[in-house]
Amino acid sequence: MSKIQEAFQNKKAFIGFITGGDPDLETTEKLIVAMAEAGADLIEIGLPFSDPTAESAVIQAANIRALSGGCTTDKLFDTVRSVRRKVKVPMVFLTYMNPVYTYGKERFMGRCVECGIDGLLIPDLPFEEKGELKDVCEAHGVEILSFIAGGSKERIRRIAGEARGFLYVSVPAGVKKSDSQKMSDVRNTVKFIRESTDLPCAIGGGIETPEQARKMAEISDGAIVESAVVKLVAEYGRDSVSRVADYVKMMKSAAAEIPAD
Repeated sequence: MSKIQEAFQNKKAFIGFITGGDPDLETTEKLIVAMAEAGADLIEIGLPFSDPTAESAVIQAANIRALSGGCTTDKLFDTVRSVRRKVKVPMVFLTYMNPVYTYGKERFMGRCVECGIDGLLIPDLPFEEKGELKDVCEAHGVEILSFIAGGSKERIRRIAGEARGFLYVSVPAGVKKSDSQKMSDVRNTVKFIRESTDLPCAIGGGIETPEQARKMAEISDGAIVESAVVKLVAEYGRDSVSRVADYVKMMKSAAAEIPAD
């Protein structure tokens, strides 16, 4: 069992996201530590990129702030290496192919290992093209995590059957309790995944409230929160650490109310 899979063992997981370098790298380090101490089971760290086309406007703005503040790939690697001495939970980068290729695939994965990154989420790497990174990731023990955003049963099962770590079930338009068709689609997607793999799956996309986290934990193996944490950082900047910690505690508590399957 990989370290990422262990984050889901015998519990519903809460996964939180921050953009590295927003508002600065010192605060990023404090935020990661605070989130882990507050109960986050896995932490996603966005690698700032100038063209994060798959992200919400909130996260795109965070990327601009981080890059404008001088965050670079090397500096973020150094920050994560420092953080790894303080936290034990899995950490994964959310990045795009361009930064990986610009940095160099072998060099990038080597630094992931050096600083304690356990996996990668790459929104612009289609499942059919993951062979571009598969060998180098496997050689370094860095897991490429898979996104599923609907599709045919056959494609969902194929992605799930070849996945590593956990599966990110994406609900791009957000989650509304009243949207019964959407929730039915999400339930069916999770059902197809569970027929194809024993790997955990967690749901992300517009989750902001404890009620939403609880609902997603009922359906799947965990809840992923992205923009909500980034909004707190945008509003409070260097003073956001305690507020983010309180928010993570609240959301983790909601997910944890649901017993493991």
